[in-house]
Amino acid sequence: MPSFDIVSKVDMQEIDNAVNQALKEIQQRYDFKGTHNEINLENEAIVLLGADDYKLDAVIDVLRGKLAKRNLSPRCLDFGKKEPASGGAVRQRVAIVQGISKEKGKEIIKHIKDSKLKVQAQIMDDQVRVSGKKIDDLQDVIQLLKGQDLGIELQFVNMRS
Repeated sequence: MPSFDIVSKVDMQEIDNAVNQALKEIQQRYDFKGTHNEINLENEAIVLLGADDYKLDAVIDVLRGKLAKRNLSPRCLDFGKKEPASGGAVRQRVAIVQGISKEKGKEIIKHIKDSKLKVQAQIMDDQVRVSGKKIDDLQDVIQLLKGQDLGIELQFVNMRS
């Protein structure tokens, strides 16, 4: 029976490259001279530090630009709240979203069932497996989900016939 998996994965090497490029730009930009601004990659999160709110917003803009140039969706980032740091600086923790949560999985399955296509969908850990008798139905599911705004970046992998 033909099937495919719906996943939400982020290439951590590309994230690392984008963070390094953003840090390099921040160190070279004139408007950041003489202030302390940082971007640190920690496990599944990025920690941003800006000298003030304005500088932190500029750091975020630089990071988003570098991610976009590396074809990484900004949807893979979950921005935490801004918190004060020492010396009047502002810190923000940005979680990197990997995998599909149970709630998002249920939402994806609901969209598939509402479409009345003859396929079965099931949640498997942090991915959703879709199977059906016709490959055309599976391709219709892919097109349906690409047209939906689910708030996360989806990839369609392991197409088997």
